[in-house]
Amino acid sequence: MATIQMRVRPEDLSQVPKSQERIPEPMILVIFGASGDLTRRKLLPALFHLRQANLLPERFAIVGVARRPLGPTFAQDMRAGIIESGGVEANDAKLDEFVSHISYFQLNFDDPSSYAGLKAELERIDKERNIGGNRLFYLATASEFFAGIVENLGAQGMAQAEHGVAEVLIEKPFGHDLDSARELDRRVNAVFPENQVYRIDHYLGKETVQNLLVFRFANGIFEPVWNRNYIDHVQITVAETLGIEGRGPFYEKAGALRDVMQNHMMELLAMICLEPPSSFEAESLRREKHKVWRAIHPIPVQDAVCGQYGPGIMGGEHVVGYRDEERVNPQSTAETYAALRLEIENWRWAGVPFYLRTGKRLKKRATEISIEFKQPPLLIFNRMATGNHCQEIQPNLLKIRIQPDEGIALRFGAKVPTSPSMAVCPVTMDFDYETAFGKSSANGYERLLLDAMLGDQTLFLHRDGVEITWALFMPILQAWAENKPDLFPNYFAGSWGPDSADRLLERDGRAWRNDLGR
Repeated sequence: MATIQMRVRPEDLSQVPKSQERIPEPMILVIFGASGDLTRRKLLPALFHLRQANLLPERFAIVGVARRPLGPTFAQDMRAGIIESGGVEANDAKLDEFVSHISYFQLNFDDPSSYAGLKAELERIDKERNIGGNRLFYLATASEFFAGIVENLGAQGMAQAEHGVAEVLIEKPFGHDLDSARELDRRVNAVFPENQVYRIDHYLGKETVQNLLVFRFANGIFEPVWNRNYIDHVQITVAETLGIEGRGPFYEKAGALRDVMQNHMMELLAMICLEPPSSFEAESLRREKHKVWRAIHPIPVQDAVCGQYGPGIMGGEHVVGYRDEERVNPQSTAETYAALRLEIENWRWAGVPFYLRTGKRLKKRATEISIEFKQPPLLIFNRMATGNHCQEIQPNLLKIRIQPDEGIALRFGAKVPTSPSMAVCPVTMDFDYETAFGKSSANGYERLLLDAMLGDQTLFLHRDGVEITWALFMPILQAWAENKPDLFPNYFAGSWGPDSADRLLERDGRAWRNDLGR
């Protein structure tokens, strides 16, 4: 298959208006769970990238909060993390100045009395740096601490700032099921009103995910065919080569459907399927996403498949199965793979099947959306092709690559040069973000952290959306809990998942696309 590379011309890029980014007001960012990997590898590098771009206020502070005694070493450990994970040079002129804004406060999340000390420390920093009372509390802890932290902040009067604003940013998971999500929402909203709550899904910070809206609604050639009349089916894949990476206790409770399908993949589905919002603002965009999720036909249990990886070969090396991972039950029935078929009952998408899959220890790491278009009503060239040239006409295919090699590719048919007959071969136009715009060290948290500091909830989840998606998956989760699989593990590490997932598409006369990536 021939590939046509697509590039951005320098003269076109030079004509793009410079972004008029607003700078947040002075603020203290308080990160609960700051001793965890997320802070070191993602949050602090993202914040430094904002500093490099002059998008942070001059007066700001970052306070890490955790239970371990890390005070003397915390800031320098974060400096090392910024260098290792952020693509930053150790001699960057802004790095040491940025690190001087970082401090640490040791606190037991379950001890209400210790929050008075945190309040006093924040007031001291606020006065010393002339912050003005603005606070953003980031909960990067295990989910069981979310509600308690919020309630303790409220008890100390830190949820309603006397001057400035107070906001809370919460990492997923937002509950374990529908009931726990509703209870968490109730307890959080009893302290912080919904307009002060930012539920983060880091997928929404990825440039390619945000570009889905631009791709659809800023290009007139795509929207007219973005419907059931022209699209045959859609596949969404989130595949990982890694195992659970030491997160046995978490994965035993969560599983693939809770960890990825109910949140990340529902967001990707919504971006593909939503109607044009009246504006790119929080309320308008959320309204259209919620319409998509509410229009999903109840998913029959037989249209959902679960799997668990066994031992296998990854990168030429033997890896253990899930049940042999550390801190995992040897008879565990937690799924490391989930796939399903669903339909959206609205005017645009009625009758178009959507196939979603996610899994650990799969053959290739890739997050990709494949949109296959219907064949022309009469394939006249099939009658004319002779010889050994590409006899079969392949349908047009649009591939949107979210990670690792972000880009968009379009497959179409072209006549084979010098062929005496009308032989047709597939060719691909391939747009690659790195080739066009250069390699970026951004990790997706930059956009989300900046928006939260600016008070912009557009790319964050509302409680209604969280509860809608949980309600959609509860029948499947309940069925899996009541009917424990007796064939686990049912796929080898390094494969594309269980055979039952293949049969999910075979009954429709289709197959998973495994040619993921470039």
